[in-house]
Amino acid sequence: MFYFLLAPVLTYHWILIIAAIIPAVFLMLKVYRSDRLEKESASVLWRMIQGGILSALLAMVFEWIGQAVLNAAVPKESDAYNIILYFIIVAFSEEGAKYLFLKRRSWYTSEFNCQYDGVVYAVFVSLGFALWENISYVMHYGFSTALVRAVTAIPGHACFGVFMGAFYGLARGCAYLNKNARSKFFRIFAVVIPASIHGAYDYIATTQTGKGEIVFCVFIAVLFVVSYLLVSRLSKNDHYFRIDRRAFSFVNK
Repeated sequence: MFYFLLAPVLTYHWILIIAAIIPAVFLMLKVYRSDRLEKESASVLWRMIQGGILSALLAMVFEWIGQAVLNAAVPKESDAYNIILYFIIVAFSEEGAKYLFLKRRSWYTSEFNCQYDGVVYAVFVSLGFALWENISYVMHYGFSTALVRAVTAIPGHACFGVFMGAFYGLARGCAYLNKNARSKFFRIFAVVIPASIHGAYDYIATTQTGKGEIVFCVFIAVLFVVSYLLVSRLSKNDHYFRIDRRAFSFVNK
């Protein structure tokens, strides 16, 4: 009796969850198939997805603390509030949390032996983050939210991951050659660049109205095109890392 009463509700929720998952899975497969030299193992990729989900939870804590401090220090009606909120608190909380799990779960794996691997790992972490975030939004706001986020937020997170992965792959390549200062430089950029793009994305999306929506659409279009070209170029020019055997050995963790 109770099952027949609840069945429509349960079915509806499963439809929402599937609608939230499909765009992330599609983009994961696209990036995975672009890895032309050496495909990553399912176990490593699953660890990246898990890291993305965990980073979403960690980012929630960072954002809650940061927004509490911001609310106490800056008037909500001011432009400074929105700039600090989106460019610093939200952007660096989310991209910083992604990077923490990305580096922890991939830096020392023996499979990280090509520059494009950095893009694959970062995109899978970002889409793991977007997967969890999208399910949360869809469960709260319904199917229409899934459709909107399928063409905006989820590809947006994938794009942030592309930029993070591009610099992350460069950083790992420099580390293999024992160029530690340059590696650190690229690791900083692996957070700062996607966070800056993420902040601009959120700021434009939430503060612009009327004709500002055109600005947002143009921003998304440019971001997607640049990211697509970057993936194509990095995939085409991918190469194995040269190893400074005096300084490095493979370590599985």
